Order: sequence, then C-alpha cells, then structure tokens
Amino acid sequence: MCNCMGMVLSCSVCDVIVLPFICIFKARRCIRALKAVRAEHVAPQVYSTRWSSSTVPRITTHYTVYPRDKDPRWEGMEMERFADEADVVIVGGGPAGLSAAIRLKQLANQHEKELRVCVVEKASQIGAHTLSGACLEPTALNELIPDWKERGAPLNTPVTEDKFAILTEKYRIPVPILPGLPMNNHGNYLVRLGHFVRWLGEQAEELGVELYPGYAAAEVLFHEDGSVKGIATNDVGIGKDGSPKDVFERGMELHAKVTLFGEGCHGHLAKQLYKQFNLRENCEPQTYAIGLKELWVIDEKKWRPGRTEHSVGWPLNRNTYGGSFLYHLNEGEPLVALGFVVGLDYTNPYLSPFREFQRWKHHPSIMSTLEGGNRIAYGARALNEGGFQSIPKLTFPGGMLIGCSPGFMNVPKIKGTHTAMKSGMLAAETAFSKITDENLQSETAGLYIPEYKEALEKSWIWKELYAVRNIRPSFHNYFGLYGGMLYTGIFYWFLRGKEPWTLKHNGLDSAQLKPAKDCAPIEYPKPDGKISFDLLSSVALSGTNHEHDQPPHLTLKDDSVPVAQNLAIYDGPEQRFCPAGVYEYVPLETGDGMRLQINAQNCVHCKTCDIKDPSQNINWVVPEGSGGPAYNGM
Repeated sequence: MCNCMGMVLSCSVCDVIVLPFICIFKARRCIRALKAVRAEHVAPQVYSTRWSSSTVPRITTHYTVYPRDKDPRWEGMEMERFADEADVVIVGGGPAGLSAAIRLKQLANQHEKELRVCVVEKASQIGAHTLSGACLEPTALNELIPDWKERGAPLNTPVTEDKFAILTEKYRIPVPILPGLPMNNHGNYLVRLGHFVRWLGEQAEELGVELYPGYAAAEVLFHEDGSVKGIATNDVGIGKDGSPKDVFERGMELHAKVTLFGEGCHGHLAKQLYKQFNLRENCEPQTYAIGLKELWVIDEKKWRPGRTEHSVGWPLNRNTYGGSFLYHLNEGEPLVALGFVVGLDYTNPYLSPFREFQRWKHHPSIMSTLEGGNRIAYGARALNEGGFQSIPKLTFPGGMLIGCSPGFMNVPKIKGTHTAMKSGMLAAETAFSKITDENLQSETAGLYIPEYKEALEKSWIWKELYAVRNIRPSFHNYFGLYGGMLYTGIFYWFLRGKEPWTLKHNGLDSAQLKPAKDCAPIEYPKPDGKISFDLLSSVALSGTNHEHDQPPHLTLKDDSVPVAQNLAIYDGPEQRFCPAGVYEYVPLETGDGMRLQINAQNCVHCKTCDIKDPSQNINWVVPEGSGGPAYNGM
C-alpha cells in the first residue's frame, strides 16, 4: 500500500487514493514510494552482514546511537525535511488522542473557528496497535459523545455478572464483590477496544480531524527558545546496516502551536520530554505491568455474554503482583477475551510472564471454559500502575501529556480508557481557550498551558486516582497479595482513600531483579497445543510485521552490556520478559561465547524491554511507520 501525506492522487500499484497535505513535494514522495514497491517485485533484497569487532559483535545500527553526520555513507544525502503547519498536532491515535481531537473540533465548530487538528499514528490503521481487556467505564464517552448509541458505538456487551476469586493450584476460592469496591462493574461495557478506537477515529474524521495512520512520530522539534515546535515523522528507506537505500526519504515536520503527546504507556517521545523539561522531578518513578491477552471462540454452551471473571493468586506467588481476567463478549459469536497481568516489579529473573499466562489457563476453573474452543488472537502491552504518586508534570512550553503516556490508569479497577479520554478532553478545552485568545501574549513560541493541570485537579480523574492511591503500593509487605487485599478491604472500604498518608512504591521496576544465583529457576510445563501454546505460534496470531531491511528499533546504548551484565548476572532475563521472542542468546560463530540476537521483526510494541531491562541499556524507538502488530479488535 502506498501511504503518503501528499496531494490527492491515484496510486496504480496499490489502487488507492491518498489524502493530502496539499503540496507538490508530496507527489514526489509518492513516486519514490511507487519505485520502492516496484523494486521489491523485480529485485531480491540484499542484506548486509552484521558488523563485528574482535571483541563484541555489533548489534545496534540505528542513527539515534550512531549519528549519521559521522558516517561517510551518508555524505551528500539530501537531509532537508518538508514542514507543514497545524494549530494542534496530536501524537497517538488512541482513546486520549482521538478524544482530544474530537473535543477540539467540537469546540471549533461550536464557536465557528477555523482550527486545523492533525493526528499521527504509527499503526497502519487506527486501532491496529490498541490492546486492552477491556471493560469500559462510559463516563467520559457520555460526556464527549452523548448520543454514542445512536451513532453506532461498538459497545455491545453490558456487564451482567461479576465474579472474583483467589486461585490455588487446584481450587478456586470465591470472593464477594461488595458495592463500591473497585472491581464492581455494574454499568460498564465489555468491548474490543481496537474496534472502539476505530469508531472514535470515524467520529473524528466526520468533524474534520486529519488522521494520518502509518506515520510514526520519531522526533520532538524545538523552537530556539526551547519550547516544543512539533514533531518529525521517521525517515524511511534505511538499510539494516544503517546505510541509506536508493529509496531513502526524509520524514516530515509537523509544526503546531501546541502538541499533545498521547503515545500510550511508556511513550518514547515522552521519555525525551521527561528529561528535557525535568517533568518527573516531583513525582515517584512510574511502575508498570505487562498484560498478555488472547481471544477465543468457545463452545456456545459455556458462553455467558456479559460475565466478567477476575482472579489473583496462582500461578504467581504471594509477593508477585498480578492477576487475570476473562470476559464473555456478545459479538455475534461465542467469544471470550482472557488475559494475564504481571507487575514488572517482580524479582525473580527466571519468571516468564508469557509462560505464567499459558500455565494459568490450565487451572481447572479456566480450562473448563476453554476446552473445545479455538484461539484466534494474541497480543501484549505494558500498562502504567504507578497511579496518583507517579503522575509527572503534565505541561511544558509547547506541549502537554495526555492519556496513558503520563499514566492515569485506575489500577484496582484495571481501567484507564475512561481517564485517558477525559484527560484528552481537558487538554483540548484548555488548549482551545489559549489558541483562540486573540489577546494572548505568549512568552514562548510554543504555547504554555498550565491550566490543563488545574483542570485535571478539579475533575473526577483526580478524585478517583487519589482515592485508590494506596492500593497498589500496599502490596509491598511481607504478606504480599494477602496483605494488600486486607489493606484494601479495611481502609478503602471504610475510608474511601481519605487515610491521612500516602504509601510509596518500591522504585524503578528495572532495579527490582535479584541476581540469578539468588533465585530458583522456574520449571514451566510444555504447551499442549490445545490450551497452552508456544511463543512463536502466539506471535503469529498478532499479525506482527516489520520491514526486515531496516535498523532494529530495539536499540542498545552499549552492545557489550547484554552478555557482560544481563547474561552474566541475571541469566538473560530479556529472553523471558519479552512476550514476542525478540531477544535470544545464541552461540558466537567462533563457538567461544554467546551473543544477543535481536529479532526486531517479532516486536509487538509492548515496551516491556525498555522498562524491565536491569541495565537500562535498551532504548525502544519507532520503526518505520505501519510496522508492528495488526490487531483486530484487541
């Protein structure tokens, strides 16, 4: 498919019409893209061999680690980028970004103002990188689009039944869900979040929002005064060895009065902004979990549309935070969404979240639902669990952080879509006021909007997150899971978060692993191919695909660290915490040691490696646009 931001033109190779940034320069981009497609069909790709030295094989070839201005292969290359202007640029076409875009255009239409809003999204289609449980609380949706039912929003399954249990290896201990506790889902909907996000995209386009899927925001741009100017999309046509290919093309610059960053959990541009503006100075480090999910079509006799089932306990020990969900969806077939969440503050380097998930499915209470069924989809994504204590500074000259990028997830509810949407709406409202203020005298070229934080503090988001702030860190005690549940039952039930203290998290997840010599290896059963499955066949169900001949987007700051530290001290934990088989240690060709092999084409963009790497040597950056998973309603 020929994706370009050029003038309206017909592409004979992919037989589609592409919509504009109206500019003749763009027509040239499309022609070059067509040449690339034709070249793929007439000539085999030639891959260069990995560079190596006498000591450490070279793994990383990305220009963020090895600058191109020092590489003779880049001499004489045209590096000028085309720039376009908008009023607001939004990075990320998820619930937060699309809600912000919709709200901006609603306000513009209401006040009869011209406002150009552009959304860039790295997935090939809106919703294709979206993964969540998901049990949606419709509070923000009701505010944003009150007539969502009439507009055909894909909320087909109201929750009709809640179940919660503690699992032991063989038994299930039911736990009552009392009214007012976080796990009570009365009034919520079970959804396929990717389908919901796609629907939000349709609502945004109807209002005049410009959506650009398949374009990854790779760089934050700054004015001379230090304020954010906008973003640049990534370059394309770079070989695996880091050299320019014949079809090399620079990315585009998108400039805006204000840029909203809604990349999702652990966004790579947000990481840069944290450092640039010291946004995490007055908050605790973010803590995370990894969520793994599958879709199954089950025996219709076992199907209970509207039922939610959550559990804690087995197969995790009491000091490893995590749990499961199993949702019965009403989507025209007997479909269930099931998943397993593991807190990334776990300590045993031998733990594999993926294999814990597969083992969990063999519990009698879970297996009885799945037997005779057919698994049709798999995926994984990191999620924020820091809550109130870990919210960074959200505003800076020229930009704001929205959604799961800063982290507004309500952890005990296991819900963040409603808070992400609301944050985007509040960002839109405060940005609109500033952009349309004819008497505004801004001290910086990029608008600074501190009113966004003030609006959040007055909203139900702040009250909701404050009330549950101590639940997640309460699990850090000798009794672990059971101590945390006791705390929740006593203090949240009676005080609703009004206790006069705020508990702290344990610090960075990357600092929690113990050396392998101090931990017992975990023996996992082999997958049976019916209930449990191997990793690579699972990744195949995610639709993941990347252009092979490009630099690996899983970059290493130092290629020697994986073997010298991660393998030597922690027995190579990246082999186990990655849910897609990206990392593996293989023998050197000389036979006298090991090297890390990065299978970047497997990456499902979960960001776990960037979070959990004990050496903090892995830096996840965006691959070429459209690469990654191709989730269908995950």
